Amino acid sequence: MTKKPKISIVIPVYNGANYLREAIDSALAQTYQNKEIIVVNDGSSDGGLTEQIALSYGDKLRYFTKNNGGVASALNKAIKEMTGEYFSWLSHDDLYFPDKLSVQIEALLEKNNQKTVIYSDFVLFQDNEKNYREIRLPHIPSEQFRYFLTVKNAVHGCTLLIPKTALTEYGGFNEALRYGQDYDLWFRMAQQYQFIHLPKCLVKGRQHIGQDSIKMKDAAVIEYNYLIIEFINKLTTAELLVSNVSLSSAYIAIATSQQQRGFNKAATYAQSLALKNIFQASPLQSVEVIVFLLKINTIDYLMFKFYPVLLRLRDWYRKISK
Repeated sequence: MTKKPKISIVIPVYNGANYLREAIDSALAQTYQNKEIIVVNDGSSDGGLTEQIALSYGDKLRYFTKNNGGVASALNKAIKEMTGEYFSWLSHDDLYFPDKLSVQIEALLEKNNQKTVIYSDFVLFQDNEKNYREIRLPHIPSEQFRYFLTVKNAVHGCTLLIPKTALTEYGGFNEALRYGQDYDLWFRMAQQYQFIHLPKCLVKGRQHIGQDSIKMKDAAVIEYNYLIIEFINKLTTAELLVSNVSLSSAYIAIATSQQQRGFNKAATYAQSLALKNIFQASPLQSVEVIVFLLKINTIDYLMFKFYPVLLRLRDWYRKISK
């Protein structure tokens, strides 16, 4: 990697005249100089308002337009067109802190590893960008990242700085996904790329009622349930056990988090795997798993699922106590 690699800031936008100018200005305000800004208009239907804003910047950015196909397709268009060595996504309604790129490049140079993705903390705001709350992520060893992504779903996609080689190697974003295309790609890339947490807030994430995840909440929940179940199935035993004492406790941690987030199908699936693996745990851990499952399930579910398990646990205790 060169000492000052070129970075492509990618802004996908659909009917984004309300916030696009702020996003572009925050990209232009980056202290890091070797950059390009790419705006991809994903078939906006606002009478040309979004396009007028993008074109008003002239040669300060590269502008592309395409038929509407969703965020993933707009990001993939930018990946094909980008000339930078690194990719930095900026949603049209979010903002960068001025040193976002320079701080991340410095961290990359310290790592000196081509297969590294940098992500950071971020802030969330609504009406006033100066009135925000910080989101501080825990430090997660790279080998635990896929499990962390499955349990917490807490990484903000616009905080990442990604080698273009990683995007091409893994085929870019899955255009069949409308909401979880970022998590899907991060999960796949983490098989071979190390994800390094930078403990500094570098992105301002805007929360507003116009976001797709809010407007299409039911559809988003369905997709995330599907995606998390897929993640669960792809996690290796080593990944599940690296920060857990047993497979059951690993699945319980996933179930707990998904239930809290409203992804009930994924939670139920994780519970079933916790139950399936219960006898690989110690007696105490097995009891703790059962107690947890009893707390979150109905009596009917208890009678159907847990009575045979309790009988097996009784027999197990009798056997080991002889």
